[in-house]
Amino acid sequence: MNEGFEQLMAFIGSQLPEPVEESDGAAGEIVFSGGDPVEVVVHLTASTVVVFEFAREWTTDSLVARPRRVGSVKWGRLPETDTMNALSALIKGARESRRAKFRVCRSCGRNTPPELLYAADMCVPCAGDEPGTVH
Repeated sequence: MNEGFEQLMAFIGSQLPEPVEESDGAAGEIVFSGGDPVEVVVHLTASTVVVFEFAREWTTDSLVARPRRVGSVKWGRLPETDTMNALSALIKGARESRRAKFRVCRSCGRNTPPELLYAADMCVPCAGDEPGTVH
């Protein structure tokens, strides 16, 4: 790894909401995820950084991660400052978009991501406690 790559790794980690997790992805990429629940996912390769708004969708019987691409930067082609500014804006935009979809559960008061809402204003765990709820 070169110095620019390591600096980029550190920068991405510093821009994401806590907690930040880092894992190895396909073909040598590094995948960062930030937030609890996750808000932003970033894929870093030797030449590109791709920023995603985290999203999950229900399949027949489970939740599946389906992040939505916000944008990418060919980090080797830009000056360092421009790369950092672009990534900062993409991460901020992805985070704001994700957080705008959260709703406060009328029963427990928790700020809940959209995939864990049973109704527009009630989370799945609280809906299970409501009399007459059918799943």
